[in-house]
Amino acid sequence: MENNRNIILAIVLSMVVLFGWQFFVAGPQMERAQQQAQIAAEQAQAEAALATPTTTAAGAAAGTPGAVAADGTATYADRAAAIAATQRVTIDTADLHGSINLTGARLDDLELKQYRETVDPASPIITLLTPAGAPNAYFAEQGWVPAAGASIAVPDGQSVWAVEGDATTLTAATPVTLVWDNGAGLIFRRTFAVDEFYLFTVTQSVENTGTGDVALFPYARVARHGTPKVANFFIQHEGPHGVLGSNNMISKKYSDLQKDQQARFDNTSGWLGFSDKYWATAVMPKPGVGMNALFSWKNAGTYDDYQTSFVETTPVVVAPGATATHESYLFAGAKEESVIASYQQQYGFDRLDLLIDWGWLFFITKPMYYLLTFLNGIIGNFGLAVLAVTVIVKAIFFPLANRSYASMAAMRRVQPEMKSIQERLKDDRPAQQQAMMELYKKEKINPLSGCWPILIQIPVFFALYTVIFISLDMRHAPFFGWIQDLAAPDPTNIFTLFGLIPWTPTALPIIGSFLHLGVWPVIMGITMWVQMKLNPPPPDPTQAMIFNWMPVIFTFMLGTFPAGLVIYWAWNNTLSVLQQYFIMKRHGAEVNLFGNILDSFKRKPKAAEPTKP
Repeated sequence: MENNRNIILAIVLSMVVLFGWQFFVAGPQMERAQQQAQIAAEQAQAEAALATPTTTAAGAAAGTPGAVAADGTATYADRAAAIAATQRVTIDTADLHGSINLTGARLDDLELKQYRETVDPASPIITLLTPAGAPNAYFAEQGWVPAAGASIAVPDGQSVWAVEGDATTLTAATPVTLVWDNGAGLIFRRTFAVDEFYLFTVTQSVENTGTGDVALFPYARVARHGTPKVANFFIQHEGPHGVLGSNNMISKKYSDLQKDQQARFDNTSGWLGFSDKYWATAVMPKPGVGMNALFSWKNAGTYDDYQTSFVETTPVVVAPGATATHESYLFAGAKEESVIASYQQQYGFDRLDLLIDWGWLFFITKPMYYLLTFLNGIIGNFGLAVLAVTVIVKAIFFPLANRSYASMAAMRRVQPEMKSIQERLKDDRPAQQQAMMELYKKEKINPLSGCWPILIQIPVFFALYTVIFISLDMRHAPFFGWIQDLAAPDPTNIFTLFGLIPWTPTALPIIGSFLHLGVWPVIMGITMWVQMKLNPPPPDPTQAMIFNWMPVIFTFMLGTFPAGLVIYWAWNNTLSVLQQYFIMKRHGAEVNLFGNILDSFKRKPKAAEPTKP
């Protein structure tokens, strides 16, 4: 009897555990998985519909769509034709110009008024967003996904919205509200507001005139059709990009996303979108709101379809006779550091400053940027600010440079003794090296002292290079003379005799990239060569040859670097020559700079051939 009771008790406890696990753990997990799968399917269906513009009667009056591609997407000859094919609400602020497409209520037409494609003031302003169906389409949108199993008509890319109220132009002072009725008891409204810069606040509301509760999940996405041209340079990321809670910063190359096809980050928070060199578009819920984020790619037949999107994990429930609202944000504009920093501080967006890729040395790069912008605010010229930064850096590292140049002065003083050792022990290299080391120890000389002034410049050089390369402030910033863009290479080229020879040497295969050499890179090379002539020649012939060729190598390497960086290097070399000259003179070294330079052009006598016995 006791055994039977124990068996029955074990069975009952097992059933309690089994059903308890099913009810409290496995069941909810399965329900959530089904719900997320349903959300993903609904979102994919909505996205497919949103990617296909339709021609309404009103739209047909505005413009005629082009052919229909194999995937069903209407195509247009150009961006202007795509914009003309639908009715729109105009966007007009101090920084932005564009429109909102009433078909789909999506933001797909945006230009940046304050930035142009080239330094020519008559060149076109920068185009950021472009409608679907046009070449290189790029757009953003918000919407709703019904809860799992619900059959609810929600607006999609074919839904034609109407303007509600008197506001027909979106400005920083006047929001615009669009409305769409699903004909089944739900009225959807979407209000767009924009600040004086690049942040859109999108407020969606759902009015339920039906008899039952309605649960909807908010979502947002940024879509990009076609693979854009990117610099693909290691110091800056261009492509799908975001900060997703504990996943931290996620950066995907377009080629990597093609291989992965999909990258999911569930139950996270933050923001995501696309980042270009100077511009970005990102969607974000309110800070801290949970979401399932997705980076995706698919081949749409005639183009590559890249998307960054999120679906919030908590539904918006609308009771009968009630109205529920939801708010999210869209950044679409220039990566201006001060603007992005203000958004991060004001709204609490998680690490939004990472829209700008400051690189691994951000702890040097960001202070360098702040110093440059501060000096530019005083001087009024970024080129002169670069020169001023060079002087400041020289002052900071003066103690180290002073010791280094003092050691080099000592090396120059013992040059006669070094040559004597080389001659005396020319047939015994180990003994020669040993004698040299004893001489260095006796005179307290560091033979690598000449490298320190260059080595300490490398982090500063890299930080300045990063700032010049990625900073929007440096784009199209003029210096003097022919340098009208410090972020671009020196436009002159000695291989075309500065434009006198009508040919393009850079187009030549293999060697073409080395055949752009402007005036400032040549100046930089000369200053580097002069600085080398101040240093005592290395005792090893191989090292001496390498040092002699370094200015030439660096001249060609920096030929295509941003002009601001080359100017910095040339100015830094000039200051180094003056600093080194006076420090070495003060330590009693004989510095015959002009003599060393002249000796470089003299033909060295050939070594006498050994006489035959």
